[in-house]
Amino acid sequence: MTPDPQTLPYRPCVGVMLITPAGQIWAGQRIDSPVPAWQMPQGGIDEGEKPREAAYRELWEETGITRDLVEFIGKTHGWVTYDLPPDLLGKVWKGKFRGQKQKWFLFRYLGQDDQVTIAREHPEFSAWKWIGAAEMIASIVPFKRAVYEEVVTAFRAHLAD
Repeated sequence: MTPDPQTLPYRPCVGVMLITPAGQIWAGQRIDSPVPAWQMPQGGIDEGEKPREAAYRELWEETGITRDLVEFIGKTHGWVTYDLPPDLLGKVWKGKFRGQKQKWFLFRYLGQDDQVTIAREHPEFSAWKWIGAAEMIASIVPFKRAVYEEVVTAFRAHLAD
């Protein structure tokens, strides 16, 4: 039986918008999706971990990019939330959460493309590319689209398109 989503909390999470000096956004194609699904790095905040530290960790875990290769530019003011669609509710995160509340961080990439390594111990992406803001919004799964629109709006001054 699917739990009532209103009774479940949001999973605390961070997201990373990584951009080139020209304002292109890093996008990774999810390895576990049956259809092409591109997204920015994101993941849960560990117990006792500060959100910005979680952002650096998630970026490294998913892309191999270390903190010395990025410049912190900004973050979203509050938390951005999304609810899981009914077909995923109760299936992901062991059914403990209704969706995620995310703090987003904007980093400028200072490295070279050959320093990105998506072949990780626990890979999340099968491919990656630099894209514009409109393509990033169009490429995310529909239930996360409002989050991406809000993040693009928050960081718009730094983005191409």
